Amino acid sequence: MKILYLYFIFLIFTFYCCKNTQTFITTNNYPVGNSEVTHTEWSKSAVIYEVNIRQYSPEGTFKAFEKDLPRLKELGIDILWIMPIHPIGEKNRKGPLGSYYSVKDYKAVNPEFGTMEDFKNLVASIHKQGMKVIIDWVPNHSSWDNSLVKEHPEFYLKDSLGNFISPFDWTDVIRFDYNNQAMRQYMTETMQWWLKETDLDGYRCDVAHMVPVDFWEELRPELEKIKPVFMLAESDQPELHKKAFDMTYDWKLHHIFNEIARKRLPASAITRHFQWVDSVYPENSYLMQFTSNHDENSWNGTEFERLGQGAKTFAVLAATLPDMLLLYNGQEAAFNERLRFFEKDTIIWSDSDYSKFYQTLTNLKEQNKALHNGSEGGELKFLSTPADSAVIAFIREKEDDKVFVICNLSSDPVHFTINPIKKPGTLNEIFSGTHIDLNHKNRIQLAPWQYYIFVNK
Repeated sequence: MKILYLYFIFLIFTFYCCKNTQTFITTNNYPVGNSEVTHTEWSKSAVIYEVNIRQYSPEGTFKAFEKDLPRLKELGIDILWIMPIHPIGEKNRKGPLGSYYSVKDYKAVNPEFGTMEDFKNLVASIHKQGMKVIIDWVPNHSSWDNSLVKEHPEFYLKDSLGNFISPFDWTDVIRFDYNNQAMRQYMTETMQWWLKETDLDGYRCDVAHMVPVDFWEELRPELEKIKPVFMLAESDQPELHKKAFDMTYDWKLHHIFNEIARKRLPASAITRHFQWVDSVYPENSYLMQFTSNHDENSWNGTEFERLGQGAKTFAVLAATLPDMLLLYNGQEAAFNERLRFFEKDTIIWSDSDYSKFYQTLTNLKEQNKALHNGSEGGELKFLSTPADSAVIAFIREKEDDKVFVICNLSSDPVHFTINPIKKPGTLNEIFSGTHIDLNHKNRIQLAPWQYYIFVNK
């Protein structure tokens, strides 16, 4: 992604009154080179949605979730990421139902969710709706009672005493040994098997940074012998974009959002972040932007806990900054509870203005080329203001499409005047219907946490 930083002068008498020039700063240094990954056409304007089957409905089954596919299509979802669907280990299990990420059998589905046939029907129904589906894959570790433990104990890492190794405090799982070539072959063939058997469209790979990069780079060509795939890594390592993954998490920006909401960082930290992104990520990488996911929700709090009155404001940024927007199930219902991770804890669905809010954002990302993913999207031009500690403002343009975003990331009102910006012209705000003519001076007034998204169409 190419980032162009544009600094121009806002006319406030007490700030920068003697300046009358604009400064352009461009970074285009990619230490890990350009990406060799070919993104699927359907991913280039996509929005992704994370599904927790256990907690999505009272039934917690594939069949129950399948009924909601038309609603998700209308919401503007393109890719469904389904959390692990495999049977869960019982030995050393955490809680009554265990962790989804403690896999007992890599070639089966959790009977609590339904049958393999139910899952195949779900995939087919997703495709009929014009959406794609990826499943969560757990390559770093398995449950203690996975059959591989007895059949192939050499597949696992052991300490100096010959004991299996649990990563961190994840005592319900044990780590694989990626120095073992037979284990790598097993993992590759099993992931190929799912593509052939169920017609999946790719994978979200758990703790991908704990698996050697060369495994991922060897895996992708093997998967694409079967079909083009979309690969999401739970990681923020730039080198994973080189040959293996379409997208990684923008964890750093997510944490910046949280720190801004806590008044520990200024809004300008976002500008600095993207300058860093542009210097280390291969061109045409996808970064996933989010205000919640299953880990954040369960362990660190809902977006309302972490972001407070700025929850919608940061969602606007997640949707309009590069690259792909993630929604976690329940966000569109403004669900404000931490889902318990190891037991049944159903999402309470209710009518909320958040559904229309997110639908407006997803439709904008689909229709406006400036907000498409990777190099398909428009240049990102940050606008420096006298209120940089509180305000983030930027323009994105692609061909005839233009987007101007300005957000107050503080609990205080802000007021300032901006100079004319000749190129963008007159733009309309997508939520309020008001308009702004950037060819002329504009007095900007923002209430606490207020946001504007102006477009030319």
